[in-house]
Amino acid sequence: MYGDVALGLDPVDRLDVYVTKDLLLRGDTEAGEAFRAEHGVEGVGSAVSAEWAEGNPDLVRTNASGHAAPADCLAAALLPDDEPTHLEVCNAPFEQNVRRRLEIALDRGAYDHVIDPRGVCLYAEQQRSPETLAKLRGGELAFPTLPESLSMLGAADDDAAEAADAIAAARTSQSGRSVRGDVV
Repeated sequence: MYGDVALGLDPVDRLDVYVTKDLLLRGDTEAGEAFRAEHGVEGVGSAVSAEWAEGNPDLVRTNASGHAAPADCLAAALLPDDEPTHLEVCNAPFEQNVRRRLEIALDRGAYDHVIDPRGVCLYAEQQRSPETLAKLRGGELAFPTLPESLSMLGAADDDAAEAADAIAAARTSQSGRSVRGDVV
């Protein structure tokens, strides 16, 4: 796997996985047009690799407007639909996206969009962290409660508690695979 992977949440009813992905900056517009003509999907060749889409047309997923959705394509390739996993895909590192999403959620009152900041970075900068993995397996990593961790990042205590409740409610209402993709 390439990018940052963060695992957290104890007990683990649903596994949260965070992946940092590179943006596709130079695509293949000619192959993308051919794919669009055959399958009716916009964005192949610019948002999703045309070569990958041609080899995996059954895994290509789109947003509501019919445009290729890279995070959903990745989830379809990695996880069965009924897997109790939430996949976060972003072009920014975990720590940066956690802080940015918290700021946005506090501004908008959209507390269920907060990312749990208690993730454990197991893989970053193309290297796995054997020390962190050993600590995780050995139970040596102590996590604050979710409201405490959000307060540590600058949320007021009341906002942190409300956000934690919203996140808990969102997790409880989810079943199977869920996906969110961001560009920061």
